[in-house]
Amino acid sequence: MSGKMDCFGLTKIGSHQTVNQDQFLIADLEKSMRLHSSSLSLDSYSRLYGNSQAKLLLVSDGIGDSGTGDLASRLVTEHLTRYLLNEMPWFLECDSDACTELQQEFLNVVEQCQERMEFDIEEHPERTGMEATLTLGYLIWPVLTIVHVGHSRCYLYRDSRLSQLTQDHNLTERLVKSGALNAGDLPEVWQEMPFNVIGGDPHGKLSPQIIQTEIKVGDTLMLCTDGLTRQFSDTSISEILSRNLMADETCIQLINEAQACNGTDNMTVIVARFLDVGDQDVALSGGLQMKTDRENMPESRQPQQHNTPGAQPEKQQP
Repeated sequence: MSGKMDCFGLTKIGSHQTVNQDQFLIADLEKSMRLHSSSLSLDSYSRLYGNSQAKLLLVSDGIGDSGTGDLASRLVTEHLTRYLLNEMPWFLECDSDACTELQQEFLNVVEQCQERMEFDIEEHPERTGMEATLTLGYLIWPVLTIVHVGHSRCYLYRDSRLSQLTQDHNLTERLVKSGALNAGDLPEVWQEMPFNVIGGDPHGKLSPQIIQTEIKVGDTLMLCTDGLTRQFSDTSISEILSRNLMADETCIQLINEAQACNGTDNMTVIVARFLDVGDQDVALSGGLQMKTDRENMPESRQPQQHNTPGAQPEKQQP
């Protein structure tokens, strides 16, 4: 495959909020080798990087008061990061066996996040009630694995059609799915009441939704928290994605237009566009590359820029 992933994430505190309880993460997983010494013309203690092995995208919405909600989403994001770096096996391709193993690994880490949250609440009873959603995309080209709990969302925009890949784990969806009530009979505020979230009922069973699908060149993937989707219809989201802008500008327009619709909650969005060689002057080959622009974003928590993978030495101190 020759092409590029143009990806950007943006978070914005809500006008009625004092703390932004959302988190997001964009990462490029790649092998590296740290040199101690060599006869080659390379500096000692430099690091060589291999080609990208996988891409990680996630959003997490903390639930609780202004202190515990932020802590909850940070606990989830940080634990996931450590698990992927230090415990999870590396999958170089997604055949049927590897896909099954990968799903089990993510079930394990979500359960660990739940246990980590329960332990923290046990040690600090004043934090009772803190919870976090999680919507995660893990891409080993072309297979995308989505792991999801709560009412954040993942969308796929393909061939001018927007599809919501995840289910909303909120009280409204639960009652409608059970047949107890019709969607039109339920107050809108019930959409803000999640279930099946990390840190939720310790006596209940957390049931992550896991989806695996193939991504194609030309697709756009979008992950977001409910602060955005409660202001926007799918039609409005589809219209912005159809403008075919770069990922950073798409994120800016989504956030700005949602705020213009009286959006008062924290909003977080990640947009990933999968471009063919030649699209918008893209001329990269040798695998899917990641680009995360950082221009004009003074208020965002931004991911680090990911350069073209390859054996590029980075000077480090011993």
